[in-house]
Amino acid sequence: MSSFTSLNLLEVTNEAGAAPRPPSSTPFSEDGEKEVEASSGKEVEPVDSLNLIGLQQKEEHTTLTEEQLSETLEKESDQVSEKSSDFIVVRKCKFAENSLPSQEKNIFKDDGISEYVEKPSSGSLETDNVKSTNNGKASLESREGGTPYTPKEKCQDSEENESTEKPEEKLKKTVRVQSNENISDNTSVTHTSLKSCASVGTGFEKNFELNSILSAIRSNGFLEGSAENGAMVEEAWETLQKSYPVGTLAAMDPTAEALNYNQVFVRDFVPSGLACLMRSASAGGDPVIVKNFLLKTLHLQGWEKRIDNFTLGEGIMPASFKVLYDSHRQKETLVADFGGSAIGRVAPVDSGFWWIILLRSYTKCTQDYTLSEMPEVQRGMKLILNLCLSDGFDTFSTLLCAAGCSMIDRRMHFEQGIYGYPIEIQALFYFALRCSRQMLKPERDGKELIERINKRITALSYHIQNYYWLDFTQLNNIYRYKTEEYSHTAVNKLNVIPESIPDWVFDFMPLRGGYLIGNVSPARMDFGRFLVGNCIAILSSLATPAQATAIMDLIEERWEDLIGEMPLKIVYPELEGHDWRTVTGFDPKNTRWSYHNGGTWPALIWLLTAACIKTGRPQIAKRAIELMEQRLSKNGWPEYYDGKSGRYVGKQTRKYQTWSISGYLVVKLMIENPANLPNISLEEDKRISKPKLTRSISF
Repeated sequence: MSSFTSLNLLEVTNEAGAAPRPPSSTPFSEDGEKEVEASSGKEVEPVDSLNLIGLQQKEEHTTLTEEQLSETLEKESDQVSEKSSDFIVVRKCKFAENSLPSQEKNIFKDDGISEYVEKPSSGSLETDNVKSTNNGKASLESREGGTPYTPKEKCQDSEENESTEKPEEKLKKTVRVQSNENISDNTSVTHTSLKSCASVGTGFEKNFELNSILSAIRSNGFLEGSAENGAMVEEAWETLQKSYPVGTLAAMDPTAEALNYNQVFVRDFVPSGLACLMRSASAGGDPVIVKNFLLKTLHLQGWEKRIDNFTLGEGIMPASFKVLYDSHRQKETLVADFGGSAIGRVAPVDSGFWWIILLRSYTKCTQDYTLSEMPEVQRGMKLILNLCLSDGFDTFSTLLCAAGCSMIDRRMHFEQGIYGYPIEIQALFYFALRCSRQMLKPERDGKELIERINKRITALSYHIQNYYWLDFTQLNNIYRYKTEEYSHTAVNKLNVIPESIPDWVFDFMPLRGGYLIGNVSPARMDFGRFLVGNCIAILSSLATPAQATAIMDLIEERWEDLIGEMPLKIVYPELEGHDWRTVTGFDPKNTRWSYHNGGTWPALIWLLTAACIKTGRPQIAKRAIELMEQRLSKNGWPEYYDGKSGRYVGKQTRKYQTWSISGYLVVKLMIENPANLPNISLEEDKRISKPKLTRSISF
């Protein structure tokens, strides 16, 4: 690993003190303390505050000096706070710029300068030097439709409002969350509405704010075990920091052959990047690592991509890259893999989407708009989008994918495998489209591209919400479908044969809950594959609020199947027997309840936790995290677990898997400060209408 730490090619400095994200803190202090004026030599009656807790105390009037009075008040205040456990009055957050270190104040000043400088070297792989300045008026096309990406106002105390509050209202105040003032996407941290839809059959109009989420987290004892798990968190940070070249190595297992785990995967780096962004600068958070990663992978996108004499699309991002030492030129170089070395020789579809999503997270966390506005970054986004939005013969708004083009890198699940329109890719596609719409500049061809994105987002959300959604009612409808329906009035538009519904679905589907199924194509539906696509759909608001809550209901109802003893299932159910032989080709790594065939992946717990927080169900995340903390560190941070309930460390798993470590760290950072949620979540697009399906005249 020493070669990575001395990587001159990838050396990054922060010369002028980059404007890091302000450290997250929540100052708690008691509010409503009575001011007492006293002068020495003046007779003062003792403060009668102890009557609040029913203590009867009689004292003679005494003459107190100002110093004695102060001591008396402090003692009585301490006694009241100790015995009055029925309520806690907490002062509102006051986000004071003056309280920040000098180097952290730049992001709040119009003329402040945030510099992330990438030092040049003689290597041919170096991109141009980058100096990011934040001149106050730098704008990011944040809101959908091309409106400016403007910073939010600072969180301020309103003394006038406090003075008019009734005493009983003060007692009901919940804990306020201190956060970044500059939050875009129409999202203010202390006012973010987290839609929560109650179970099927009940209303879901109640809004959850981050303040109430934190209150729920504390009341459910989320933070009680933080001291006990401190050693685990410390170990995770130490291990993660050892994995940095530019990005993070896939795994650092000293007991197993490296294979392709000694390289940086774009997909795997996302939770590592989020951990660097969410962690406060004072605690060691470093957004420069993320910026350098984004620029390096962007540079690799410009390489010629040729496999077996066939040139790939210009916008494809690498699935992974290695850092190798060139003894001839006496320097270290990058070697990218666009699918030519991958299992099955399949080009990645998801890496470009993850790159866009991480770019948006970086911008929201750091307020460094200059990175996304760089011409080469704008061009990189456009290349990815043009590749996905190109016209073809497909009549669906979903994105057609080859088998093995994503995290599930092998043929998996029934006759379709991952081929077709898998929910994981569709949710990522939707997420990336909405993030791109915020960051694209309308100059030149940008305006036309934004219009294409708007049309695709509307069509894609309609298609997924209607054709991929399955709950008890919809399952019963499909069970009664008529086939061979013709014309636009058909209900069974894709001509799904009811007899193709597998038996397990009828037993699995509860009366309460639902989910987005794995794949939909003409005459066939893949009812399996699970939590990854559904959680991404919640975070991107591809799932409606009602659907998001129903997904959470299903997780609770089918906990043993989807979570078991270690979160979470990437695929459910497993393949076995004839299906396993024909679909996987006797794949020895994908035996039943292993790897992608029903295996359990703790690295993805951060997706589940973020979805739980967004839907106002932190108790689900708490339960899953407690399971993880019992075993993950003790087992050496494995990549995946085997067995129906995730009881056994994976047969071919690598230990000290980086994204298992970083996924856990992101979970802890989100739980400690739910204000991090908007950095990886989008609110519902209110402009997208919810069309109704027309009943077929033949039904």
